[in-house]
Amino acid sequence: MLLKKIFKLDELGTNMKQEVVAGITTFITMAYIIIVNPKILEAAGMPFGASMTATILSAFFGTILMGVYAKRPFAIAPYMGENAFVAYTVVKILGYSWQTALGAIFIGGVLFTLITVLKIRSWLANAIPENMKIAFAVGIGLFLIFIGLNESGIVQLGTPGAPVRVGNIADLKIILSIVCFLLIAFLMYKKIKGAILIGILTITFISIISGIVSIPKQIISSPPDISPIFLKLDIPGALSWGFFSVILTVFVMDFVDTMGTLIGVSYKAGLLDEKGNLPEIEKPMLCDALATIVGALLGTTTTGTYIESAAGIESGGKSGLTAVVTALMFLLALFFNPIFEVVPAFAYGPALIIVGMLMISPIKKLEMNDFTEFVPSFLIIVLMSFTYNLGIGMTGGFVAYPIMKIISGRIKEVHPGLWILFLFSLLFFVFYPY
Repeated sequence: MLLKKIFKLDELGTNMKQEVVAGITTFITMAYIIIVNPKILEAAGMPFGASMTATILSAFFGTILMGVYAKRPFAIAPYMGENAFVAYTVVKILGYSWQTALGAIFIGGVLFTLITVLKIRSWLANAIPENMKIAFAVGIGLFLIFIGLNESGIVQLGTPGAPVRVGNIADLKIILSIVCFLLIAFLMYKKIKGAILIGILTITFISIISGIVSIPKQIISSPPDISPIFLKLDIPGALSWGFFSVILTVFVMDFVDTMGTLIGVSYKAGLLDEKGNLPEIEKPMLCDALATIVGALLGTTTTGTYIESAAGIESGGKSGLTAVVTALMFLLALFFNPIFEVVPAFAYGPALIIVGMLMISPIKKLEMNDFTEFVPSFLIIVLMSFTYNLGIGMTGGFVAYPIMKIISGRIKEVHPGLWILFLFSLLFFVFYPY
């Protein structure tokens, strides 16, 4: 078949069925962004319907580009964290308009494109030591577990004295989430293909027949009008000096989030070469940069590679066909979004827990006897989850690594590229609008 040749399925040891299942799995685990991103941006004054359309279109563009051009099983969509930063910090606290924020995101996307084409991003990515790459994978895994526990309701917000607490285990939704976790684990133990997808769909079906989840009144709907936010970005306003801290924050968060996610997910998927680098990393990075530009034009916040891509990879996704399937699912969601809203959080939350559990396995390869290596890696892992922000964890590690090498008298071990990452990260913490 033509698709088998284009995506080199035989060479990668995969097949059409495996890639399709993986693509659908990735989509289902990240489909929440279709609803959640517009809800968050609504707080910034952006219309929900228009934001939903912009979210879907930007995810489709970035993911189809990732599949066809970069030929990687990664999905792209508007980032969680960056959207909240724009809505609650830039607009609500600092008082800027969402149009100006989109202007900053567009500028960041253009900068990303330039430094990607010039291969500066790949040079910086290859400068990261092995231990930090392992920490990215482990930290992302722990972060996914935390998200999954929260989405499932097993872990909930607590009180000021105890930030989190266990949910009500007697709640049927939480019981179903636990059943889903055990079902996926059992199916994976039996090495059944598509275990994650089977688990999600099974619990969704049980939720429907038990009345917990309602069947939508309509299956097909026309896409909401995007015109209220399309091409409404304010670039001149974003170029003012007072907006420098916002541009820097947006730039650094997307820079480290994308780089860390690509390396972390690729590490677990076995896509890195013998030197610990992702071959042709410029291609997925360029997809991310171009998607950020297009997303800003459409009217949504920074886009990038999604950690939920790991769910599809764990389901067997190895080629760009996985991303193409995910992209087509996003396109279908434009017209069938009522169906995708049916999948409850307690059905896909356990899947994220399972994927996170698998992603933390490389921790056994972490060098723990050398504190100059272990301390930065430790900070990356814990800060990712405990600040609920991948970017904070990564920048914390980039700051700590050179410092640990300096105080130990081993400054020569610091790659020149890491000094640039150190400077970016330091500026990030200095100018971050807390």
